[in-house]
Amino acid sequence: MNKFSLDALARKHMETAAAASAGRSSETFYGGHEHTLRQTLIALTRGNSLSEHPNPGEATVLVLRGRVRLDADEDRWEGRTNDLLVVPPKAHSLEALEDCAVVLTVAKIG
Repeated sequence: MNKFSLDALARKHMETAAAASAGRSSETFYGGHEHTLRQTLIALTRGNSLSEHPNPGEATVLVLRGRVRLDADEDRWEGRTNDLLVVPPKAHSLEALEDCAVVLTVAKIG
């Protein structure tokens, strides 16, 4: 069994994102491309984003810290600390409305 401190991981990547020119940092801490389930911690500084991209499978975004906005076409959802956003099955983007850390969980389809 493995145990992960999401708080420590969030702290580490928020510091890294703050120092990075792109304003972001991430780490897949469970699973990966060779697995069905993948969990990645993503830290973004305010105003930075993950540009629009296709949905790779069933996915959720758990907001550990801060505030984000998930955009998909005309639909928008805001998430705050401890909110869980279900990623729609279409192209979408994620913007940091505040410095944030999120856990992206993806279960690949097919």
